[in-house]
Amino acid sequence: MTPSPPGGAPDPAPVDPVVPGAVNLRDVGGLRAGPAATRYGVLFRSGNLARLDQAGTRALADLRLRRIIDLRADDEVARDPSRIAGLDVVTQRVPLFLGSVESFFRDDISLDEMYRRLVDDSSDGVIAVVRGILADQPVLVHCTVGKDRTGVTIALTLAGAGVDADAVIADYARTEGLLPARRNRKIVEMLRAMHPDAVHLEDLATKSPAPVMRALLDDVARRYGSAEEYLRAHGLDDAEIAELRRVLLQRDA
Repeated sequence: MTPSPPGGAPDPAPVDPVVPGAVNLRDVGGLRAGPAATRYGVLFRSGNLARLDQAGTRALADLRLRRIIDLRADDEVARDPSRIAGLDVVTQRVPLFLGSVESFFRDDISLDEMYRRLVDDSSDGVIAVVRGILADQPVLVHCTVGKDRTGVTIALTLAGAGVDADAVIADYARTEGLLPARRNRKIVEMLRAMHPDAVHLEDLATKSPAPVMRALLDDVARRYGSAEEYLRAHGLDDAEIAELRRVLLQRDA
């Protein structure tokens, strides 16, 4: 495996899986973790699976997923159910927001504040996701866009397994470039009509700035010592932490 480019970017890897109808779907393999790296074909992340066509469902099946972890709230699932009929896969629901998605736009909170709330108020859900990842692989974790709930949960999971902070941040920041521009324009126009004076609207809807994730990881380290200790503080034991490393990481040849 070749060394990472500067700044913690992932190692060169196969092209992201193409699943028609899925947004922001990618394999988190190839992220540096000291002398090791994350395995390919184990942990995937994405936005929702509500717009898959038949080709998309077949392409998703080709990933041989054993578990899909859906972080959306009940109303989101009811409005946009996943199109995964016929797949032999465990579906695990872990609604991660305490409150509605709409409330974040209405209250005009920042990404920093949203992420702090996820870390503080949804720790039980984060632990449930990590345990779901340990239970079955390959596994896909997703929410609606794959940016915030998925981004924070995957970041804490990867950092807790020992992935380098720069690599975790680089993976999070990739999302912004994977969201279609047409989708962004449409969403921002709709939300701006509803919340004309909102300051944080575009960040909440479309951005994944590296400094925001760096600040989150720094805050977790300041308060808990590390992401690993955050996971321990909320219920993971030593054996589960060791298993997380075994599942996600492999040493360089």
